[in-house]
Amino acid sequence: MRSVWVIVVAAGSGSRFGRPKQYEELGGRRVIDWSVAAARATAAGPEDGVVVVVRPDRAGEPEPDATVVVAGGATRSSSVRAGLAVVPGHADVIVVHDGARPLAGAELFARVVEAVREGADAAVPAVEVTDSLRHRSGGRVDRGGLVAVQTPQAFPAAALRRAHAAEPEATDDASLVEAMGGKVVIVEGYPANLKITRSIDLAIAEALLRFGETR
Repeated sequence: MRSVWVIVVAAGSGSRFGRPKQYEELGGRRVIDWSVAAARATAAGPEDGVVVVVRPDRAGEPEPDATVVVAGGATRSSSVRAGLAVVPGHADVIVVHDGARPLAGAELFARVVEAVREGADAAVPAVEVTDSLRHRSGGRVDRGGLVAVQTPQAFPAAALRRAHAAEPEATDDASLVEAMGGKVVIVEGYPANLKITRSIDLAIAEALLRFGETR
């Protein structure tokens, strides 16, 4: 498998943040710029590419390091499909990454791509759950064996296309591949690979950058 394409999903409205967080400044760049730069470092070959999926009102604007910019849909899954629609047929591996995870870094991208090249139908980074968990309705949850799943997630291109063929909805793409019987491999994630969801996450990301905490 040689050709790698990355879909960076950045079409969210940022309802919990209060505005589209992917365009907030982080370390002198926009949040989305960090995500796309890491994607480009992985998809750096002549047959590779980066698709950036943005809000419809941003679709006409260029994005640094992007090969193609397309408008997203009303849901995360529909936005991934908008990206898939423009990934060329020669792509062997497709990586899906949230544009609001700016600290993933090229090393983590390389790790999930390598797992797919070694035979996985989906490769996802994950970290151990350290907090105690409870159901909202009451009752403790045993955290043993639980992990928190991150992006980037990598797939053989054909597997990801099949998983989205019926236009399903899910919070991540690996679960769609797994529902079709695909083999999901978990690779070591990175605790600092946080998703910018609220204002405090941006402040934490700024602090992590100052300490060089990217991979």
